[in-house]
Amino acid sequence: MSTAPASDTPATDAHSLTLGNHVVGQLLRLSAVVGLTDTDAALYAQILVDSLGNASGRPLALPPPSPSFISDDHTPVEFSLAFRPGAAPALRVLVEPGCTAAGMADNGRHGLAVIHDMARRWHFSTAQLDCLEDLFLPPSPQGALALWYALELRPGGIPGVKIYLNPAASGPQQAAATVQEALHRLGHRQAFAALPDTSAYPFLALDLGTWETPRVKVYTTHPGLSAPDACALNRAEPGPAPQDVATFFRIAAGSRQPTAAGSEPQTRLGRRPALTCHSFTDTATGRPSGFTLHIPVRDYVRNDEEALTRATALLTHFGMDPSVLRRALAALTTRQLPDGAGLIAYLALAHERDRRPRITAYVSSEAYAVRPPLPRPPWPGADQ
Repeated sequence: MSTAPASDTPATDAHSLTLGNHVVGQLLRLSAVVGLTDTDAALYAQILVDSLGNASGRPLALPPPSPSFISDDHTPVEFSLAFRPGAAPALRVLVEPGCTAAGMADNGRHGLAVIHDMARRWHFSTAQLDCLEDLFLPPSPQGALALWYALELRPGGIPGVKIYLNPAASGPQQAAATVQEALHRLGHRQAFAALPDTSAYPFLALDLGTWETPRVKVYTTHPGLSAPDACALNRAEPGPAPQDVATFFRIAAGSRQPTAAGSEPQTRLGRRPALTCHSFTDTATGRPSGFTLHIPVRDYVRNDEEALTRATALLTHFGMDPSVLRRALAALTTRQLPDGAGLIAYLALAHERDRRPRITAYVSSEAYAVRPPLPRPPWPGADQ
């Protein structure tokens, strides 16, 4: 167990500031923004410190403990806020617990041990994860990740737990077969056929623990996406309204809305690709119960002030309070928003059956570096 202090007081000496100091301070301040009690926030902060292990006490003056794929500066922690109409946003933290491991095999084993410790603490089953271990944690895994976890930080000190696994662990050419076999083992024998065509399967995720309706989620990658393409990717029934998807895409990506049919070419995302996620809860039908579109907004803005403007427009359009996001960004960093492009990494539109749409903002810890602003918008009119 790490002995790094769970404190929100920043160290005054840059050489004494540790990864644990940095991310714990952010977690405690974000918890206050969303209304978690001090007791719950302190508990979740200690869990974060413990799961980071030796990385928690590592000085930030040193390079990152590993080239973590979680963030552009390799911080092995990312936060997100899931906004819902008429309610406080849910705060989540994504962590790579094996970030100090010597290789991906050890990384995965360490991550698995952390999840089993959580299961004992909060009395949930890991049976679904355990039955996939040979698929996603092989002896010589490939790829940039082995196992991540995310906690939804709920009042009362018992979080929702999500696990993220790499379908390309046995090689990218095996990713589709790995996803198909995983869905079959989990009882979703018809689900793979419902997924859209894709260039890659970056993640498979599992809900573990206390979820009203636990999901299996499959993420897919879509280079060169346009707004009409995004609408066509949804396979959930009932899914989001196509107009909601198109509006979200255009605002998040900064593309122009056509003034008339065929009057302007469709804007396509030519930098970092968009992701979709289909979630499955019903093993009988094979139809997805949810659809999420993720736009990597940091690659389609000049800076974070512009990203916040787009996020504010989205939250307002979908009936959510945008002021919380500005307070959350201030809780993460004291830097000026125009000085970087990456504090807001992704914006996502999430739709689950029988629920109103959610907007999620994924925000970076920036423990090691600030991604410089882009010199110009990615296409004419993107800043309008």
